[in-house]
Amino acid sequence: MTEETPGFDEKPDVPSGATPDDAEPQAASPSGEGAAPAGDASAQLAGLTAQLDQVRTALGERTADLQRLQAEYQNYRRRVDRDRVTVKEIAVANLLSELLPVLDDIGRAREHGELVGGFKSVAESLETIAAKMGLQQFGKEGEPFDPTIHEALMHSYAPDVTETTCVAILQPGYRFGERTIRPARVAVAEPQPGAQTVKADEAETSSGASAADDKESGGPDEG
Repeated sequence: MTEETPGFDEKPDVPSGATPDDAEPQAASPSGEGAAPAGDASAQLAGLTAQLDQVRTALGERTADLQRLQAEYQNYRRRVDRDRVTVKEIAVANLLSELLPVLDDIGRAREHGELVGGFKSVAESLETIAAKMGLQQFGKEGEPFDPTIHEALMHSYAPDVTETTCVAILQPGYRFGERTIRPARVAVAEPQPGAQTVKADEAETSSGASAADDKESGGPDEG
């Protein structure tokens, strides 16, 4: 008795209730293979786009914060520099204010011819140092009276002035930069009361006399 070898024509056992077509593996459709990867790529692209938008928003916020901090720092720096300059000016002005009585004594000594010898050298050195620090003297005879820089200690009337005028400088004024350390103490003179009226009457009389002369002479000569 010989063994029979299964031939290639024999079909493998198929479970009951299943058709031969079900037993064969189904080939995936070409459209099904491309659908899943395309969906995953779209989802990844959408996610990356959302993350990029978030990063851009965060970057904009951080940039705005940095710009605001930089502006605040610049304002603070300018304020500190301005305060430093102001404090320095006040300190120098206070120092120069303490030197004014000494400068007044030097000025009086110079007027009386007592500024000689070593005292003259020291006085001139002190005046030079004060000038280098920014101290400026002001106040001259004949200039109009300005109540913001002049202090009137004496008052009189004068027929030869047309406005309130400083006729004598009793004590010079000093300024440091735009800061007035001490106003100039002066004697002022105002126009003589009635002087303007007299001058106006004289002017009218003169013009009237001239017109009368022209009338008597037949008017100006015609060319």
